Amino acid sequence: MTFQLGSVLLDACVLAVLSKEDTYGYKLTQEVQSIVSISESTLYPVLRRLQKDECLETYDMPFQGRNRRYYKITTRGKDVLEVYQEEWIEYVKKINKVLGGGK
Repeated sequence: MTFQLGSVLLDACVLAVLSKEDTYGYKLTQEVQSIVSISESTLYPVLRRLQKDECLETYDMPFQGRNRRYYKITTRGKDVLEVYQEEWIEYVKKINKVLGGGK
């Protein structure tokens, strides 16, 4: 995609992926990369920020002799995601109106 992804939209994408299931960092990166181009080094600060904002929580589970950190959306995260989704619908309508020639 040639459009730059702002931090709020990136937050929304992460929350949307996690609203479907808890997952670990690498898998989350792969899922978000299927939407936008992002590196793990970009994603982890996003995860820390969302965790600090109480939108995510973490837990560890053993995997092949070591712990794997999983991310889980919180109730607050679900509320924030809902606001993002509502705002996204309005934003897309406005962009489509402009890019679609006012249709």
